[in-house]
Amino acid sequence: MFVDPVPPPREILTLRGYSPDGLLSEVLAEPGVSFRGLGDVCVEVWDDEQPVQWWTLVDAVVVAHQPHPGDPARYDIVLGAGVRNEESFFEMPATPRFELFAGTAVAAASAGRCSAVDGLFKPRADAAPVPMELIGCEATEPLLVGTQRPRRWTRGWADLLVLDRHGAVMASRPVGLAITGARPSVLGDGLEDITLTDGGADRPSSAARSIWAEWYQGPPTAPNTWAPYDSQGRAAWLDLTTRAWRVPASRPDRSGGEYHLDGRFVTDVPGLHCAIAEALLGPGRYFGRERNAFEDCLCGGCRVRSAGAAFRWCGWRRRLTGRDPALRTA
Repeated sequence: MFVDPVPPPREILTLRGYSPDGLLSEVLAEPGVSFRGLGDVCVEVWDDEQPVQWWTLVDAVVVAHQPHPGDPARYDIVLGAGVRNEESFFEMPATPRFELFAGTAVAAASAGRCSAVDGLFKPRADAAPVPMELIGCEATEPLLVGTQRPRRWTRGWADLLVLDRHGAVMASRPVGLAITGARPSVLGDGLEDITLTDGGADRPSSAARSIWAEWYQGPPTAPNTWAPYDSQGRAAWLDLTTRAWRVPASRPDRSGGEYHLDGRFVTDVPGLHCAIAEALLGPGRYFGRERNAFEDCLCGGCRVRSAGAAFRWCGWRRRLTGRDPALRTA
């Protein structure tokens, strides 16, 4: 279940006509600086109205930069990075524009915009699938057929539901139903151990194992249980809160009211969204995991609407000093 992602191959890309903002503007302020690490850079591809594609430049590094030939106020920046396509909802617009963000889709701060990204839209081989071992299975149709003829079984996909100790669904992940092999289970009792050829790309990392173990005991009931984790761990925490969001609300959305947000542990963007959800709905609940999702929740459907609501933010001044710059725009 828990798999650390394999970094994509390194490539060379060029941001054309870049207008400085945020992290990259700091790089451009230092003449001659090259091989400056930027971390992950999120690229949003926009049409005239909205973003239509999302890409991540993984562990981007500035190789070189120079003034843009058509406008000396803008720049051409050469980057070395891995390239990962996150989402593509629509066809490529005829005249796209590119918005850049420092960080991931979960925690990102504006990093400027550019008119083109050379090298972004080229064919890439799909990553090799990572198998998944299912231990102690009592296979039923249609998986049962695959265990009997695994090499000939090429059925599509299914949802793997992860249950907590009380039997409630705490997460779900898509998995391929192609089977590499099946054998009597090490657990005995007529069960089978099954190797799925492709366990899916949307799998938690090894760093999330302790968080899943905590949620296995049941949804959290105490506030700030997420606080000891780093940014990656808090993002994994937010992944698990989204399951509760899919359950239909039993009551109409509330409007108005004052909510006390405990900001003592808000040191990054995932922590901010954990704290907001707790202030509005209680521990382990979901109210967005990045800016766009948060704004969607404010429009209704997540039990609290923005109309008339106010936050009283306690304990934030000391904790945010010198912290994640993405908090300025979250």
